[in-house]
Amino acid sequence: MPELNLKQITDKLNAEFAGDTRKLVFWYDDKAEFVDDIDALELEGAKVYHLEPDNQFRTKIFLERQDTQTSYLVYAPFPKPPVRDNHLEDTLLYSKRFYADRASLLTVDLGIEEKYKPVIQKYIKFFAAKDRTQKFYDLEIENFTRESIEVALMSVLCKARTVTFDEVLRVILTDGDLADNRFLAEFEKYDLLAAFWRLCEEQYGYADVKPTLEKLVITMFVTYTERYLKKGLPQAWRGFVSYKAGNIIAFMDNLMNNILYRDRYDELSGHVASVLNAKAVLAPLLSDWILDCDSFAAVDELLLDWITDRLLNEDIGAKLGTLEVLTICVERMRKHFGVRFKAEYNMLIGAYHVIAAARYSCPDAMEAIIAQYTGKDYLIDRYYRGFYYAYDALADTAGYEKLRDLVENIYTNEYLAAQLPKWTAAFATDSALTVLPLQRSFYSRFIRSNKAKMVVIISDALRYEVGLELYQQLENDANCRAKIEPVMGVLPSYTRLGMAALLPHRSLEITDDFKVLADGLPTDDLKQRETILQQIAPNSRCIQYDDLKSMKKAELREVFTGMDVVYVYHNQIDARGDKVNTENEVFTACAEAVEEIYALIKKLAVNANTYHFVITADHGFIYKRDKLNESDKIGGVSGKDAFVNRRFIISQQALTGDGIATETVGRVLGNADSKHISFPASANVFKVPGGGQNYVHGGCSPQEMLVPVITVRTEKGHMETRPAQIALVSMVQKVTNLITSIDFMQTEPVNGTVKETSYKVFFVSDDNERISNECTYVADKKDAEPQKRMFRLRFDFKNKRYDRSKQYYLVAYDEKNDVEVLRHGIVMDIAFANDFGF
Repeated sequence: MPELNLKQITDKLNAEFAGDTRKLVFWYDDKAEFVDDIDALELEGAKVYHLEPDNQFRTKIFLERQDTQTSYLVYAPFPKPPVRDNHLEDTLLYSKRFYADRASLLTVDLGIEEKYKPVIQKYIKFFAAKDRTQKFYDLEIENFTRESIEVALMSVLCKARTVTFDEVLRVILTDGDLADNRFLAEFEKYDLLAAFWRLCEEQYGYADVKPTLEKLVITMFVTYTERYLKKGLPQAWRGFVSYKAGNIIAFMDNLMNNILYRDRYDELSGHVASVLNAKAVLAPLLSDWILDCDSFAAVDELLLDWITDRLLNEDIGAKLGTLEVLTICVERMRKHFGVRFKAEYNMLIGAYHVIAAARYSCPDAMEAIIAQYTGKDYLIDRYYRGFYYAYDALADTAGYEKLRDLVENIYTNEYLAAQLPKWTAAFATDSALTVLPLQRSFYSRFIRSNKAKMVVIISDALRYEVGLELYQQLENDANCRAKIEPVMGVLPSYTRLGMAALLPHRSLEITDDFKVLADGLPTDDLKQRETILQQIAPNSRCIQYDDLKSMKKAELREVFTGMDVVYVYHNQIDARGDKVNTENEVFTACAEAVEEIYALIKKLAVNANTYHFVITADHGFIYKRDKLNESDKIGGVSGKDAFVNRRFIISQQALTGDGIATETVGRVLGNADSKHISFPASANVFKVPGGGQNYVHGGCSPQEMLVPVITVRTEKGHMETRPAQIALVSMVQKVTNLITSIDFMQTEPVNGTVKETSYKVFFVSDDNERISNECTYVADKKDAEPQKRMFRLRFDFKNKRYDRSKQYYLVAYDEKNDVEVLRHGIVMDIAFANDFGF
């Protein structure tokens, strides 16, 4: 039965004959399907002329000599004769042909050459649905070949973003399963499955008697791996290597680096690694040449195991080939799987530096101890902190528990055990309080003489090494000028006394009932501190960070306008460390404190017209993960007529005993107070009721008493921003049409620090000749979901001959400063551009 009914044919023919000019339309009905119906057609303004195989010459005379006015449908119930046998061939050149089968209609309508009509006919089942047919039309393919037709059909079925086989395969691998893949089922339904596997062979070199997606993926990962293994693949894998390595590498690089597909890359990698037993097979090949391999997470697992083993043996000089442990950690974190194993590598970096501190030696004199601590010893505390910050982020720590024990032992028994007694002994010397400025002179030294508005940020327990991290972050900010210096904190190094020392005063005292007074006034709460501050600086105030952080611009300006000095009290570290149930989160609190203070400075500089800051602390802290044994605690402590803390005791009489040191309150505060401060000469604590032993402060150590003072000046009216960036989403390695649409993504939403940016995007040759139109895109999307920040640009290429052996580039420029921000290499494979065959 004919595919088109007579009504449809009549309508289409009448459309062809519309108009006032004479028209000739030839209809070669190859199978004579309409021979019985032809005279029933109700043509408007035209007649039917019956062509016979043996009356061609007579027909020619009739149409071109005898009747030159009437429009005719020349109907032939047989195939069109070859050119050499067709007397009407020249007549056809100025006439039109009509086709009644679907394949012919599609071929003519789309401008597909006659020789590709069998391709359309082969897949005619696909065109049975109007929506699929329309989607095929919507692809706007410029040059039709067998491959471009087949890839277009697959693209419609896959809902691929661009008409490339790379994109078809990408969709199949990322949106479908390896087994029972729904897209391959669709291909089979429409007779495209054989074409899919043929294109896999042509483009990726994968061929198999019984091809499967799993074996294709294995081929791609093994071929991708061979790129890195300079000493050769394992023997068992060599049969999977493809001869189309370049195409596979380009595809895999794009899949791995694309923000939308990298997770699926990881899943596929894990599956292939499991099938190939990659960790066991690669283990004998472990060397420095494997460092660049991004194929499998198993590479990182092998390296992590090797480094852990070396560190457990305290072999910090170990090398893998020519690479040292730290180099391996840093380099692997920059690789694809570095994000997944970032905590492990950072943990090993921390462990490395703590283990390197074994056999630690501390000088005797206070000046030398401080110089060594501020020069390098603080790094031991920082890397110990970094070790646990990363260790606590691991989902499974079983493989690193012995390493943790070693780190803890070295930090406690070789570092702190050597350093703290030396510090305690040095602090007892006459010159100890003259080496550094004293914390109790803070206001007179850093605040009193300042003429500009100043914000003092006091972060509870921000010890020197944490403050130094904040300073380094500020130093790296081009809009900040910062400097840091340590001051000698008070003893006992606890909040009430440290906070009082930072206020303006002539005298500090600890009363017999252990209250802290500044010039005779209490300093315990915010209001009391503000009263003392306003006696010296009337235009001043004290405020909690928690009250500031949610304020809007107008509210901030109301707080800071007209003020000479504002004290901001920030409490992140001490708030977590002082509670039994959160003290093991103190290193996380340190990282958060640094970020919060940095963000506060930036916020106030922009919104509160404040550009001069001083950041300091009331005291530091010591943290050790392992709790002390009861035998290591100092007992025999009485709370009668004494202020008892784990790290200090204030009483009228000095405590005596092994491991206990004493100082008078008067020496520390510069008054005549004869009360005694007793404290452990080590990192130990007094045996007192209650929990909380890991995080302590109040004692005598550089960690507790060296307090950072960071002065910061920021540029006026400047807020650090960055442009919203764009990235390629479509997996485009080859352009095959003069009209091509490509998908991009705005990588992050526009917000306070990410600014709207305009880009111009186009294609160029290797000698920078522009070969396409220029598209302009304004990156202004604020959506949090990445998919909503995707956009499509359409490019029209110059109709010229392109050299397939040369490289062409998709480039993007920031329109404001004309800086290139994207360059992606492609091959121009436009077969018939500027090629008419004669």
